[in-house]
Order: sequence, then structure tokens, then C-alpha cells
Amino acid sequence: MKDLMNIKHCGECISNLPIFRSLTEEQSEMINTTRCRVRYRPGETIFKQGTAMTHIIIVTEGLVKVYLEGINDRNLILRFARPVAMIGGPGFFTDYKNHVTTMAIEETSACFIDVNTLKEIIEQNQNFAIALLKWVNSHTLSTYTKFIELTQKGMHGRIAGALLYLHKEVFFDMEGGFRINRQDLADLTAMSKESGIRILKELKDENLISVVGNYIVLNDIDRLEKISMKG
Repeated sequence: MKDLMNIKHCGECISNLPIFRSLTEEQSEMINTTRCRVRYRPGETIFKQGTAMTHIIIVTEGLVKVYLEGINDRNLILRFARPVAMIGGPGFFTDYKNHVTTMAIEETSACFIDVNTLKEIIEQNQNFAIALLKWVNSHTLSTYTKFIELTQKGMHGRIAGALLYLHKEVFFDMEGGFRINRQDLADLTAMSKESGIRILKELKDENLISVVGNYIVLNDIDRLEKISMKG
């Protein structure tokens, strides 16, 4: 269940993101007076694909996944996000709809920023508009790279690439390994859960990884990188 928290200052919501560093004090206060922070439990939906886009969020605590809801209840995870990360979408300035679903994986706190406030600041502040455009473009390029991997790599290459991504970019602050459920790994690599489990077992049998329940340890990063590159 959502827990709405009223706080007086944005703090990490914007100060630790380069995109907001060009704001004037007045513009920062505009955001501060129209935003709110909400806490989510694991498994709760923050944004739902197809709903009206009224806010973007800044993830200030926890872990979320951002995914496309596809055909026959199949999902495709585009990325995971940890603090401090901004999550919006292509609906901003187009149809004002959420085109992805965002869900909390862990206990998560998110700061909601009104899109109308952002639009007003964009019209006032050229540097902020350029920074926002760079942010959008960087995520577009990441999506292009992901689609290349999913369409041109074999299943072993996709699993190896996903494990390396989780190790280096999502759970980089965890020593030894990380936890991910098998369905999320399948949704991250665009394959069935059964295929993902089979390939994990093969990697385990070759001592490239260790698996205990949902806990995965990468034993040989160099060989996993070669498998990922070869696809």
C-alpha cells in the first residue's frame, strides 16, 4: 500500500541529478511546492502502461523495474533503476500517456514531479531543456542497444549479457552476488522462464556462476563477457 509523505525540501530528489543543476532557486522552489514523495512496497505499481502521464518520478530509495507490457501477458524489462534516477517516458510532450509500467522491486521511495511544472521550467530555462533532451537521447540509445542484443544474440549471449548488466549497473554495490527472480531474468532477456533456468544451469555446470535459490554469484566475468560478445 502506498504511503504518502509530506516533506519540506526536495533534497536528493533533484540536487544529485545533473539535469537539474541549471535550475534557478525560484525554479527549484516551483518543483518543491508541487511535488510529493510516495513510498511503495515490493510488487506495487508506480506507473501503469496506458494511464495518463501527469508526473515523472525521481527514485530516491529502493529499486524499480521499467517494462513494456506485451502480447499474451508477456513483459519486456527495459531497465532497472536505483537512486538517484529519473523515470519519465515518451508520453511527455506527445500524448501524455505512460507507455511503460514501473514497479517497485524493493521498498522504494519516489518523488513525483508535476509535468506541467516541468513544461513551464523548460520554456523558461534553455540549459535545462538541453539537459532534458540529452537525458531522453541517452535512454533512446540504450534502448536501441538493448533491441540489437535481443534480436541478434542467441539465448546464452542474452543471459550472459543480462547477468553482467545486473552485476555492473544494478547491483554494483553488493559484494559477491545479487538476487533476481527467474521471471524477471526471463523478461529482461526476452525468453521463456524455462529457457532462462536451463541456461543458468548450464552456466552453473561450467562453474561460470554459482546459484543458490534466487542468489547468483558471477565466478568468471571474463568468460561471461566473451559469451555475451559472441552472442
